[in-house]
Amino acid sequence: IAQPGETGNDTWEKDSWSYTGNTAVWAPMSADEELGYVYLPVETPTGDYYGGHRPGNNLFAETLVCLDAKTGKRVWHFQFIHHGIWDWDIPTAPILVDVNHNGKRIKAVAQVTKQAFTYVFDRATGEPVWPIVERPVPQTDVPGEKTSPTQPFPTKPAAFDRQGVTEDDLIDLTPQLKAEALEIAKLYKLGPMFTPPIVFDPKGKKGTLMLPSPTGGSNWQGGAADPETGMLYVSSITNATSMGLIHDPKKSDMDYIAAGLGESRPAPGGERGNIGPQGLPLVKPPWGRITAIDLNSGEHAWMVANGDAPDYVKKSPALKGVDLSHAGKPERAPLMVTRTVLFAGDGSGQFAAPPGAGGPMFRVLNKKTGALIHEMQLPGRETGIPMTYMANGRQFVVVAVSAPGVPGELVALTAE
Repeated sequence: IAQPGETGNDTWEKDSWSYTGNTAVWAPMSADEELGYVYLPVETPTGDYYGGHRPGNNLFAETLVCLDAKTGKRVWHFQFIHHGIWDWDIPTAPILVDVNHNGKRIKAVAQVTKQAFTYVFDRATGEPVWPIVERPVPQTDVPGEKTSPTQPFPTKPAAFDRQGVTEDDLIDLTPQLKAEALEIAKLYKLGPMFTPPIVFDPKGKKGTLMLPSPTGGSNWQGGAADPETGMLYVSSITNATSMGLIHDPKKSDMDYIAAGLGESRPAPGGERGNIGPQGLPLVKPPWGRITAIDLNSGEHAWMVANGDAPDYVKKSPALKGVDLSHAGKPERAPLMVTRTVLFAGDGSGQFAAPPGAGGPMFRVLNKKTGALIHEMQLPGRETGIPMTYMANGRQFVVVAVSAPGVPGELVALTAE
């Protein structure tokens, strides 16, 4: 947080720079050894969903900051969200990759985000590779809150997941589920990207539907870049939730705090489900996806669902006979790209709704098309990014796994 006399201090109005916290870096940093620069993805300040106590754009929150590694001096920065109130903090390490742009080879840095944008810059100068434009966004009606009239939108690449919620986004796997989803949606405020949270009304709307949710879009699993082709592979989640605010002086001295991320409905088997009909996701699939983005052109090359539906969805009587083979798992799928293929897993299972929506499957995909080449079951769910190494002339792939009742372990794989 900028102190008096420092760049950005004026964006923390009413002396909010002096008491606001939490604006730190929790995701991994990245470094360019040749340039001597380090790249810091900075998170959301207190509080995640209400900023009435920190008026202004709040630099350097939700900002990619480039520093000189030897001196600590700021080289350049770019703020992705002004006055963030969606908990869309930057969750993953910036990706350093060289790309061909307009006939010129440039050193780029690509930052994937919870809001499903990929921001791409010349990592030496901070100049956006493609224009990033300020566009008007919906404004808040929460007392004491003041939102930014505009937010930055990359013109390329296109978002790698759905953003905002309309009735057309609701689950429609059967007419009955769509009808139920429409009734549920009446309890919430729907709107485009950057629609602010609202105050919870026990007799009215419970909150704002958020898509991506505060857990992404993308999250800690980030993306995998191919240094030879400039292709970026990103896994993401499409699972809407809601955010309402309450005034509760017994819990906090802030004017408003989060009421909670939606009201889940029981899923088949009695587990905690989603806010959608019969415990199913409120929006239509795919709920987990993998997208290939060509960072040379800024265009998407392909998108595939990350596996089939979670087991709790398959068990739903409401979906008997419905093809769920390309529904995708709403979980954080770790990716690793090699010279020949793309490795992907179901997801970590840490933040799925309901718990256990992730799975133990490990897949090999054609990195040019996304087509499935091979899949196998691991002893547990992936809990980290796969890694690869050579030993005695053989290539190995190692995956960290665990699950309830399954001790954490490393699984090493190799070709026979």
